[in-house]
Amino acid sequence: MTTPRDTPASRRVRANGDGTVYQRKDSRWEAAGYVLAPGNTRKRVRVYGTSRREALAKLTEKIAASNRGVPVPSAQGSMAAYLTYWLDAVAVHQLRENTHTRYTAVARLYLIPGLGRKKLAKLTAKDVRTWLNQLRTTCQCCTRGLDAAREQPLCCAAGKCCSKRLSPLTLAYVHSVLKSALEHAVREEEIPRNVARNVRTGTPRPRRFEPLTADEARKFLATANGHRLQSLLELALHTGLRKGELLGLRWEDLDLDAGTAAIRRTLQRTSTGGLTTLPTKTRASERRIALPTRCLHSLKLHHEQQKREREAAGAMWQRDEPVFTTVQGRPIDPTNLTRTFNALLHKASLRRIRFHDLRHSTATLLLEQGVELVVIKELLGHAHIGVTATVYAHVRLRLQRDAIDLLGRALDHP
Repeated sequence: MTTPRDTPASRRVRANGDGTVYQRKDSRWEAAGYVLAPGNTRKRVRVYGTSRREALAKLTEKIAASNRGVPVPSAQGSMAAYLTYWLDAVAVHQLRENTHTRYTAVARLYLIPGLGRKKLAKLTAKDVRTWLNQLRTTCQCCTRGLDAAREQPLCCAAGKCCSKRLSPLTLAYVHSVLKSALEHAVREEEIPRNVARNVRTGTPRPRRFEPLTADEARKFLATANGHRLQSLLELALHTGLRKGELLGLRWEDLDLDAGTAAIRRTLQRTSTGGLTTLPTKTRASERRIALPTRCLHSLKLHHEQQKREREAAGAMWQRDEPVFTTVQGRPIDPTNLTRTFNALLHKASLRRIRFHDLRHSTATLLLEQGVELVVIKELLGHAHIGVTATVYAHVRLRLQRDAIDLLGRALDHP
């Protein structure tokens, strides 16, 4: 008598509604089941994998989305239906909340208006290229009707186009969101290839930044001396930590005796959760860095000051133990930190820069001091050294030119 344990895995009976999984003659595994389709109907879908587990995982994902009421579009469905499904059922579980919000905005403003009526299966590289060229040359005030909503028309409604076009960086970001969406359609075998990958938008120029010079950095630190967040600003300029990494630090992450800090988390404001602590940006961003003597001294003073603030706040003090807090012990909002930073720049009579440019200032000053690129990469927490080399290519070229000129002077005048 055959027992259930003796039955091959491909022939075991699954519960009603779970679909079927079996191995094909070509050695691939196929899973099939019924899911919710547009128009409140149900359809049978098939997915494939190199193993039973892979095929079953794909089918389970589709059935789970169907049970949440999210229709699974077919390849014959529209791009608008597929993008909505991808954002609501797939990307929402794979992306951070702020990233998902940006992806949703890109789909609403650009992808769905431009490509939404196209069939997923019939989308071609020519369609994508034509749409991107139109997006590149079209005034956004006119396309999105921004001028019509203004009390005082400034652009098309006034008969004069302001030519407010998308920047190359924004265009590349829109293109990347489309590629990500179609890549998932390829993995689910809805379409045979990702046609967006066959379209080249060109490499946009990196965003220009204006790091502080050594003299400006000294002036900024002198102005911040005595400020309540002096230790945070010194740490930012000496280590190049991101704003969220600074605000996400806890005392347990610091070893003031050994002079090190463990970077494990970041603080961000999200639309649903407010101020939220999240893991670092990438796996490479989770790192341990050495702290300079100046920062160790200011952190110890800051710790004593925080003890006095905790005693004054009493029961109002929160118990999370972040390193940098408000006077009531609450996490510091990144926007409020930016306001404080801008006020100090104004007080120091320095040009206005972004807080993130302190990070660029750290890397630039280290390069100018002859520090190796791999050390800067580890300090900043870049995933690849190529990122560091690309961002600071202009500094390296200037240093190369100085070195070549120095060699030339040595050869000309022994």
